[in-house]
Amino acid sequence: MARAIFYDEDDARAVLARLERDGWSATLERERLAGEDDDEDHPWALLSDAPVPVLEMLVEEHDGWLDEEAGDGGGAVAPPAAPPLPDGPRRVKRPDLLDDRAEGRRPAAD
Repeated sequence: MARAIFYDEDDARAVLARLERDGWSATLERERLAGEDDDEDHPWALLSDAPVPVLEMLVEEHDGWLDEEAGDGGGAVAPPAAPPLPDGPRRVKRPDLLDDRAEGRRPAAD
């Protein structure tokens, strides 16, 4: 679910009504900020299953913003896992060629 934040209750309720009218599910709740004692200063969080472009348009119209870090990632892709590292050094298949190269000679053609 995507999450949009609004400081004005009227804006948050207008976006909620618009999303529900368009057939998307949405819920509205107060966002509790750490260290804020006054309930009037808490912003409104709107959670919706609407596509991010739809929410971006509504957020721009109603002076809010999208919370990119919230929800199930909001479409963010997890970084790929690191490739496995070798357990030891690489082995040389023909150690006789290794000795020739170390001395600066070219290996003999077979």
